[in-house]
Amino acid sequence: MTITTAGTIDVSSYVRDLGIRARRVSRELAAASTAAKNAALARTAELIDANRSDIVKANRVDLEAGRQKNLTPALLDRLELTEARIDAMAEGLRQIVALPDPVGEIDALRQRPSGIRVGRMRVPIGVIAIIYESRPNVTADAAALCLKSGNAVILRGGSEAIHSNLAVAECIAGGLATAGLPADAVQVIDTTDRNAVGALVKMSDYVDVIVPRGGKGLIERISAEATVPVIKHLDGICHVYVDEHADPDKAVTVAFNAKARRYGICGAMETLLVAEPVAGRVLGELAPKYREAGIELRGCERTRALLPDIAVASEEDWRTEYLAPILSIRVVDGLDAAIDHIAIYGSGHTDAIVTESVSNANAFLARVDSSSVMVNASTQFADGFEYGLGAEIGISTNKLHVRGPVGLEGLTTQKYVVFGDGTIRP
Repeated sequence: MTITTAGTIDVSSYVRDLGIRARRVSRELAAASTAAKNAALARTAELIDANRSDIVKANRVDLEAGRQKNLTPALLDRLELTEARIDAMAEGLRQIVALPDPVGEIDALRQRPSGIRVGRMRVPIGVIAIIYESRPNVTADAAALCLKSGNAVILRGGSEAIHSNLAVAECIAGGLATAGLPADAVQVIDTTDRNAVGALVKMSDYVDVIVPRGGKGLIERISAEATVPVIKHLDGICHVYVDEHADPDKAVTVAFNAKARRYGICGAMETLLVAEPVAGRVLGELAPKYREAGIELRGCERTRALLPDIAVASEEDWRTEYLAPILSIRVVDGLDAAIDHIAIYGSGHTDAIVTESVSNANAFLARVDSSSVMVNASTQFADGFEYGLGAEIGISTNKLHVRGPVGLEGLTTQKYVVFGDGTIRP
C-alpha cells in the first residue's frame, strides 16, 4: 500500500467510495462462516509474525518522524511497536479465533400463548468506522474484532502512525485473501489528509457507528461533528480509593501498579484517594516508591501535611487525565467522601477500592457509576484482553448501547426472530 498525501485527491469522493464498498460487502460478511473468519484471522497472525521485521522498520520511520514533531513521551510510547507488542498483537488475533462467534446466536426463545416462539438473534451492526491515534496495534485489533463479529470496517489511523498501520494492513489483506473473504472487508484510509475524518463521520448512509480511540481533542471533535452514532469515552480519570479497612500491603501494591505500570493508557490511575485513618502509613510507603519511579506528586492540604515536599493539587488537577508521570492525591474522611469525589470528578471509566470490608466493597460497587468498578485490583486491568475479550475496539463510557471494554458482543446488535407453523393472529 502507498500513502496518499494531502491535497492530491478529492477526499470526500475517496471516503464515500470506501463507504460504498464497505456497505456492499457487509451483507456478504454477515453471512460469512465462522471457519472463514477464523481462517483469515489465523493467517493474519502468521503474517504479522513472519513480517515483523518489515513492521518494525515501518514503525521506526513513524517514531523518528514523531520525535522530529516533538510528540509527547506518552504519544511516542503508544506509537512504538516493540517485539513484545507485536507478539501481543498476533496473540490477540489468535485469542479472537478461539472465542465463540456471537453472530447467529438466539437467546431468550420463549413460547407465547398465541403459538409463536419469540427470541432474539445476535447480528452484525454492519459497517463500523474506527478513528484512532498513535497505537498501530489498533489496526489489527479493530480489524479482527470487526471481522469476527461479521462487520465491514473502515480504519483511519493517525498520520503519525501511517507507515506502521499500512504495514499491518498488508498482513490483514493477506489473511482475507487466504480465506476467500472480500478485500473490502477491511479498508485502511491511506491519506494523511485531516479532511478524511470530517467526511467519514458524516457518512450516515454507509457507516453505522463510529468508534474513536485517541486523545480528548479527537473524541470531542468527532462527537461534535458526527451524524453517525459514536461509541466513545472522553477521559480516563481513574481513581483508586484506599479504604480505612484496606490491607496496607495490598494497598501499596495496587496503588503503585495502577499508576506506575504504564502512564499513557486510559486505565492508568490519575487520582489516589486515601482514608484518613490509614493515610500516614500508606502514603509513607507509597511516596518513596513513586519518587523513585520519577512520578510527580500533587496533594490536598491533608496530604501535604503528611508529605510536605509535594506540590499543591489545584481544582484542575482533580479533573485532569495526565497520561504522564503525575499523580494527584487526596486524603478523605472515608467511603462516602471518596464516592462523592469520584461522582464529581470522575469520567465514568474505571475506579477501584482497596478494602477488606465486604460491606464497603459492595457499597463502592453499587454506588460508583463507572463502566468498570474494581475491588482490590489495579485499574490497569481495564482492558479487553485482560477481560477475556481477546482484544478490544475501545472502552465505552456510554450507557447505550455498550459500556466498558468493547469486544465481539459490543460490535453486534440483536433483532427479534419469530417462529410459527402457519400461525395467524386471531
